[in-house]
Amino acid sequence: MLHTRDLNGTAEVDGLRYEWAVQREPQWCTVDGWKGMTVALRQCDAQREALLEFPMPSGKRSKLQPQLRRPQVNQRIIENGIRAALMAGWEPASRGKPVVFEVDANGC
Repeated sequence: MLHTRDLNGTAEVDGLRYEWAVQREPQWCTVDGWKGMTVALRQCDAQREALLEFPMPSGKRSKLQPQLRRPQVNQRIIENGIRAALMAGWEPASRGKPVVFEVDANGC
């Protein structure tokens, strides 16, 4: 059986369950240049989402193009991202538009 990448899942932080899903993988944008991966977070049974924007991987494949490998997503990175979003003011139980947070490659 082939290995499939985890593009969504659940994580538990401080006794609460959160659902996450990769919303966008690194891609080229004509306006902004290279954009990194984005992960959507939502607390189970809550309304408001948080979007974690990761930086573009820094390695170079050639002089013109950044390294185009897929970033690794694991439980530790997701849990770090949830904690960082909560510390930055994300209120999952409130209503409104998704809140966007820029995090580093470790989700902090």
